[in-house]
Amino acid sequence: MKVKRRNSIIRYASVFLVMFTLASPASAASASELIRTSNVALQNLYDTQPKAKLLGERAKAILVFPSIVKAGLIFGAQTGDGVLFEGGLPTQFYNISAASYGLQAGVQSFSYALFFMKASALSYLKKSQGWSVGVGPSIVVLDKGAASSLTTTTLTQDVYAIPFGQKGLMAGAGIEGSKITAISVGP
Repeated sequence: MKVKRRNSIIRYASVFLVMFTLASPASAASASELIRTSNVALQNLYDTQPKAKLLGERAKAILVFPSIVKAGLIFGAQTGDGVLFEGGLPTQFYNISAASYGLQAGVQSFSYALFFMKASALSYLKKSQGWSVGVGPSIVVLDKGAASSLTTTTLTQDVYAIPFGQKGLMAGAGIEGSKITAISVGP
């Protein structure tokens, strides 16, 4: 029975790896392309969720991941590259990645914007050798409904995260357990 179970796990893991490899976009062609797609994604967020612009106006910095791909079949993973904007200017590139295990199947892509409201949270991101979300600054994930109720008096957290632009067949676009690491991107 144990051999059968192990073979099933190996089979599922192999299928997952093939799915994820086929579903993963190629790395950003260039820094300018990643900056362009990140700007487009942020503008799409502002157009579809106008209250998100309130966050953008008050944030010390905004980290935008224009395309995160998540795939899973029992084992799952997600990855994507993004740009940190400070004062509207790109200052650093980051990768977000996570792995998971559990009842899951499918492939999904989505975008993520993290609004750093406090200088201490931004400093933590820059100084860490990879920020594991859930450790360090407090982060609040806002869905479309919660984002629409934002006011200047309710902005009290270190970081706000908004998932948007979900496409695909996998439910959820969680950031829990993700690791965000600074990367270098070609010109």
